[in-house]
Amino acid sequence: MEEQMAASPSQSIKAGPSAAAARQSRLWKGIRRDKSLYMMLVPVILFYLLFKYSPMFGEIIAFKNYRFADGMLGSEWVGLKNFRMLFESVDFWRVLRNTLLLNVYSLGFGFPVPIVLALMLNEVRLEGYKRLVQNLLYIPHFISWVVLGGILIALLSPSTGVVNLLLTNVFGVEPIYFMAKSAWWPVAYTVSSIWREAGWGTILYLAAMASIDPQLYEAAKIDGASKLRQIWHITLPGIRSTIAILLILRMGSMMDVGLEQTLALQNDSVLDVADVISTYVYRVGLQNMNYSYTTALGLFQSLISLILVVSVNRIIRLFGERGLW
Repeated sequence: MEEQMAASPSQSIKAGPSAAAARQSRLWKGIRRDKSLYMMLVPVILFYLLFKYSPMFGEIIAFKNYRFADGMLGSEWVGLKNFRMLFESVDFWRVLRNTLLLNVYSLGFGFPVPIVLALMLNEVRLEGYKRLVQNLLYIPHFISWVVLGGILIALLSPSTGVVNLLLTNVFGVEPIYFMAKSAWWPVAYTVSSIWREAGWGTILYLAAMASIDPQLYEAAKIDGASKLRQIWHITLPGIRSTIAILLILRMGSMMDVGLEQTLALQNDSVLDVADVISTYVYRVGLQNMNYSYTTALGLFQSLISLILVVSVNRIIRLFGERGLW
């Protein structure tokens, strides 16, 4: 017995390298077998290395007084000076507030819309009508914000806009300056975001609904469940994991507002609610060439986004869903 006990540690020591060698052998065998598939990954890996990871080196500008003449490595180190300037700036807190508010509006009002549209389209049985509606919903996603912004401004014009003409002629309401009033501009921004992206978001939910077992609906019909009961107890639980994943991804962009959309819709009269981080970085960083300051802002923005993604992913996992990791 003692000899067997004495031999077991040496056997485990020998088994470790042999098991690792076996795993490595299987790995290389799989790579040789599927080498064509691995070759297809090379452009993707190069893309992320060149355009996602290598630019991270530029984050050191946030801790320097960057000058073109000195370059990134030769510029003077200033430590956390740019971050102190950032947090002491009144403009920073204003654009941070505007960015968060616009994203909260888009999340609260815009996130459920694709789910509702997908539920409605999933119940349509006329395939021709269903495809027509889907195409009409998807088209705005492929149109530039410059074009969509011009259309929206024309629709909401106080003199010739269709919306104000209806309000005046039908309801007797005075024309409203939607794009020039601080109270109405966030509404127009949120509605335009929903208009452009809601239809495109239904694709993922419709794909998730297509994977639900039809026998569940048949069993529910036999039990006398109404259409609303089927949606509540079968369809929504069936797409719950998809909703969770998209919510996590959406939280990752809570600190970001699209530059193109904001520039297309904002004007000087609504800068108190329309000036966001992206436009602030464009104005201060690119136009005024204050690169170190805006790099510090970008680093802060990325850090908060990372915290939000990790936190929401953790909460989703506590509710029993898989999450992103």
